[in-house]
Amino acid sequence: MNGETIDAELADEIYSSCRTTVGDELRSITYFTADDIEQLYLRSDLEQTADLIGFAEHERLGFRSQSAYRNTQLGEYQATIRMFENGYLSRVIRGPHGVWVTTDDLSMERFEELTSALESILDDFADTVAVGDDD
Repeated sequence: MNGETIDAELADEIYSSCRTTVGDELRSITYFTADDIEQLYLRSDLEQTADLIGFAEHERLGFRSQSAYRNTQLGEYQATIRMFENGYLSRVIRGPHGVWVTTDDLSMERFEELTSALESILDDFADTVAVGDDD
């Protein structure tokens, strides 16, 4: 975490919440906006070879695709969970920013707890995110 993309307080809140909710099953945490990406945590037994830019490009589609689920009988969109051979990826987007968290196997209840915690944090900090090319 280099602190260039994300407010330090927001980064700390995300990390703390993920560690509390997920525990030792936490593999990684990545924060992203439409323009930036920052890995906040990577478990020490994992290689640092993930293509974060490629992942970010795919996960950023969530900024646009959330509208596809509006006004359905399923209710409001909350998160996306992807299953892989060696773990899970859970993405939560709120407003101008999002987080994807990779984990080992978790119960659906823990994914729901993680989603709820991240929704709250992202909502609380939505006003602190620079949107567009204000640089």
